[in-house]
Amino acid sequence: MPAAIYAVGDVHGCLDLYRDLEERIFSDGGEFPGKKLIVLLGDIVDRGPSTAAMIDHLLAPPPDGFDRLVLRGNHEDMFTHFLRDPAGNMTWLDFGGLETLRSYGIATDHDTLRRSSTDHVRSIVDAHVPQTHMTFLNELAYGLWVGDVFLCHAGIDPEKPLTAQTPEDLIWGNPERIDTVSQNTLIVHGHVALDEPLLSPRRINVDTGAYATGRLTAVRLGDCNQPQLLTAAVH
Repeated sequence: MPAAIYAVGDVHGCLDLYRDLEERIFSDGGEFPGKKLIVLLGDIVDRGPSTAAMIDHLLAPPPDGFDRLVLRGNHEDMFTHFLRDPAGNMTWLDFGGLETLRSYGIATDHDTLRRSSTDHVRSIVDAHVPQTHMTFLNELAYGLWVGDVFLCHAGIDPEKPLTAQTPEDLIWGNPERIDTVSQNTLIVHGHVALDEPLLSPRRINVDTGAYATGRLTAVRLGDCNQPQLLTAAVH
């Protein structure tokens, strides 16, 4: 168990908010000796303006005393499918993908891309999205199990043990199903934006819709402390 775990909700390309929240985390973590772990719960891409810069930031090492882990969300999944097969995954553009492409300097629109040949779209993507970003996205983990806490993007299928969860369960599932089954593991997730973070005995949801609300939330988890919320907001 790290000295503290900071689980961050859906960033969705809002780098300025994330930088602000991360500074708050670094300051807060100074109170806890030992290694601290920042876990981004997926959906770091799409919708907001700065996906490319967000990934650049996450590729750089955090300060001493901190590690960082990024989990896979459904938007990373859609993005990687588009990168492998643009023509077959154009629907991603309607869910924030166009904003992501613009963050890489691809100034285009839905209709132009849909009218373009597969080879043309592939050449544009390859010219603008660095291979390091593609590798980063392809290597994201689906979940993290630490002690009595399981962290993932969308929650779990409560009818199955944690070891039997599928990628679809973890990145596309309905987290409200967790409330229907008693369990010993606390599930920490995002995926469904709420006006306020949810803190319950069975699950914690820290997605506060950063790209729409201007509020990005994290929760600090530790061995002996109650969960504590940290928030960055547009002023």
